[in-house]
Amino acid sequence: MNVRNEELDLHESAIASHHWTLSIGSERRPGRGNALPTLNPSTSRLLAEVASASADDVDDAVSAAVLAAQQWGERSPLDRARLVRDLADVLESHAEELAWLDTLDAGLPLWMMRVDVATGLQRMRMFSDFALGLTGQTIPASAGGVHLTFPRPFGVVARIIPFNHPFMFAASKLAAPLMAGNAVILKPSEQTPLSALRLGELAQGVLPDGVLSVLHGGPPVGERMVRNEAVRRIAFTGSHIVGREIQRIGAESGVKHISLELGGKNAMIVFDDADMEAAVAGAVKGMNFAFVGQSCGSTSRILLHRSVAERFTELFVKAVDDLRVGAPWESDVQVGPMVDAAARQRVEGFIERASAAGAVRLTADRQLPDDGGFVAPTVFRGVDPRSELGQEEVFGPVVSLFTFTEESEAIALANDVRYGLTASVWTNDLSRSFRMARALEAGYIWINDTSTHFPGVPFGGTKLSGAGREESIDELLSYTETTAVNVVMAR
Repeated sequence: MNVRNEELDLHESAIASHHWTLSIGSERRPGRGNALPTLNPSTSRLLAEVASASADDVDDAVSAAVLAAQQWGERSPLDRARLVRDLADVLESHAEELAWLDTLDAGLPLWMMRVDVATGLQRMRMFSDFALGLTGQTIPASAGGVHLTFPRPFGVVARIIPFNHPFMFAASKLAAPLMAGNAVILKPSEQTPLSALRLGELAQGVLPDGVLSVLHGGPPVGERMVRNEAVRRIAFTGSHIVGREIQRIGAESGVKHISLELGGKNAMIVFDDADMEAAVAGAVKGMNFAFVGQSCGSTSRILLHRSVAERFTELFVKAVDDLRVGAPWESDVQVGPMVDAAARQRVEGFIERASAAGAVRLTADRQLPDDGGFVAPTVFRGVDPRSELGQEEVFGPVVSLFTFTEESEAIALANDVRYGLTASVWTNDLSRSFRMARALEAGYIWINDTSTHFPGVPFGGTKLSGAGREESIDELLSYTETTAVNVVMAR
């Protein structure tokens, strides 16, 4: 047995022996719902049986949050910032443990999960640095009066996150509502709960009781969080189907403030003056193969100017075929398994139906590991833009190549989907780059880059890709309401 396998066994044993509980108020609880299994996607082996919340657990967490929110909101922003930074420091001391949890629970490469942990902590600290950004304004609305505004926290915020960045989303998505003065109830995906539950454990003793609760469970847990009348602000990251259901449930139970970061069918557009080698590297990076394409921002549609299509295709297909697929704890693996068997079967269905419809698969067949949810990175050309593969988010390692001649054709093709999250444009023509940025229906656009999220730049989409912006001061302010005060001077 090599050192890597010994280390793997050590981490799997630690997960199996750990008492996985919910964090509610000041307590760690086993949960009153049925325990749910979490599996290693690389081997399909059971990692642990994980405590699950009941409706009563959700209500208890909300009650604890209501009590905690008032005192938390009354603390100074600098005091809240200090505690959020303290939590980031505690989490950083467990960074390797948290990275391993995500690798074993989500099947994502260990080297990438180390980056994810660092990114989550960076964003926590970024929001703590925004502490004094919670400002109001004065308005000269009358000659003799004073008119001013100030931000007020909602009180209790529900934050529901997906499986594809388990720790990074858990850490970064609680930072803004906490900094704005809210208490937070966090629900990770039932597919990948371990690192978020561990975060909840580590937060106890750092944050005041009730300010953060972490609940695990399936859709009924999320629905109960959304329906609770005391939860007035909800933020969700995931599919547009679930996002729209959250909007519906929220409307049935009150007037809720809801932000949604949803899916994408994102276009990367390569013009004839682009640096071809850089564009190919950008396409590999932009498809997020390290996450097996399980990323809302993946550039899964590549639009190529006809004059460079053949050269780009040759280089890109070779680069994709050279990606190493395997166990995510191995240092040279670039692509691990899908999150579970259902995800693998879904992606395989897209591939089979596209091939049957006449799309041409360009990537080579490869031998995949026998166990787990592995899918080969796949590149197609000859895809009908109006077909299922041309329109629907696959959320897997599948890329479609298209060609265009005129700029207007590229714009029409890029915009002809229901999503509008990201877009990437490759050109050395400055005027063209700004024309494209204005014409593309996307919330986050790169020129000569893909995939990079820049600190403080608002991230979010249009159309079915969501509502609201994150990763920025916009996100912080979205967790507050504005109160206006009008002072009329005595005459």
